[in-house]
Amino acid sequence: MRNAFSKTSLFTFAAALSSLTASAAPNPDQPVPERLDMKGAITFALENNFDIRQAEERIKQQEGVLIEVRARNIPNADVSYYYSKFDKQRLEPVQRSTDQDWAVDLQVSQNIFSGNAVSSSIAAQKVRREAAMLELRGIIDQSLLSVREKFYGVLLTQRKISVAEQSLNLLEEQLKTVQDRYNAGAISKFDLLRAQVAVANGRPPLIRARNDFRLAIEQLRQALGFTTSTPGAVRKIPEFVGELTYVPTEIDLYEALRAARANRPELAQLAKLEEAASDNLTVSRAGYLPTLLGTAGYQIKKSAASNDLGKTRDGWILGVQGSWSIFDGRATAGRVVQARSVLAQAGLATTSRQLAIDVEVRQAHSTLQEAAELVTASQAVVGQADESVRLAKARFDAGTATQLDVLEAQVALTDAKTNEVEAYYNHTVAVAQLRRAMGTADVYAPTR
Repeated sequence: MRNAFSKTSLFTFAAALSSLTASAAPNPDQPVPERLDMKGAITFALENNFDIRQAEERIKQQEGVLIEVRARNIPNADVSYYYSKFDKQRLEPVQRSTDQDWAVDLQVSQNIFSGNAVSSSIAAQKVRREAAMLELRGIIDQSLLSVREKFYGVLLTQRKISVAEQSLNLLEEQLKTVQDRYNAGAISKFDLLRAQVAVANGRPPLIRARNDFRLAIEQLRQALGFTTSTPGAVRKIPEFVGELTYVPTEIDLYEALRAARANRPELAQLAKLEEAASDNLTVSRAGYLPTLLGTAGYQIKKSAASNDLGKTRDGWILGVQGSWSIFDGRATAGRVVQARSVLAQAGLATTSRQLAIDVEVRQAHSTLQEAAELVTASQAVVGQADESVRLAKARFDAGTATQLDVLEAQVALTDAKTNEVEAYYNHTVAVAQLRRAMGTADVYAPTR
């Protein structure tokens, strides 16, 4: 597992992402684009999606913690000073001393031995930073999947609007034919009313489809992190470039499971956290060992008690400080027990997540199979329903079919086209979900 995510690959990924985001800070007044395709949507999300930006900040936080932990293993320099002034009447006249005291003390300290507590803390924090990078990759994969789903949702609602418009046009054409035949006395008032009702019933689906389109755009806007709300951008809608098509995709289940175990950043992240927990156990055990601190300093001091008013006393100070807790009420033993439990929990979390990912892959693979079968079935039905409408109209014109036959054929055609476009959407999304479950990088994401 760890071989798949070496330190070099992690740092390469972080550098690539930093170069992408550093030059493109989110712009709250960014104009709505004239055209938006999938690549543009994903590029925008990489720069502006709030989940991604928060994960980037967590990496910076971990880098700050690493700097703080490293400070314990490098020399620390401190300057201390004081100044005092007091009443001369407090001094004996024979002392002829000044009424001021002051001193400046420079001290440098260096950790010599801490039972590997400091080095293990540094190692654990480095691993946590790498885990934060892996978390970022997982969030990027999930965010880009969300963008794909929302973008495909916009395309789906667009197609549904087209289907609803075509259905309404067919009903209106049929109403015109019925109106002409009614005026000619060839059919009854009942047939005319039925055609008028059918047209009226065809308008609500179009209204709902247009509203679904507007809502889909808002969902995509949230996934992108597009916050612009200027007056000119409130109602502007870009031209969405793309088509819902069916491309047969065959992915072997066993290979999908293998890819997920090798590529999913969540598993590598948990492995890193388990490694950090092991380092923390070493830190806890260090409480059983002594600590040693070396110090060196230089002091300049002038005291009121000095008889020589024109000179100060100064000199070097060297020392060693050590401590060894012989008995701490078993506090260290308690910390070791906690650290062991945290390590065991980290191992269980990794195993549990592995099982969850396996199930996720299997479900996504099954959903893809279902989607492919539904596409095949819906494609056949559309052709049959289209031919049924043609024959029903021909029979109606010949007087061998009723108005109800034509309306039922048209409704069946509308349902068939709706099912077909939904099948295309479901299959396209199923492919994206399976690739995400396998840990396969998005084609438009930066190279990791």
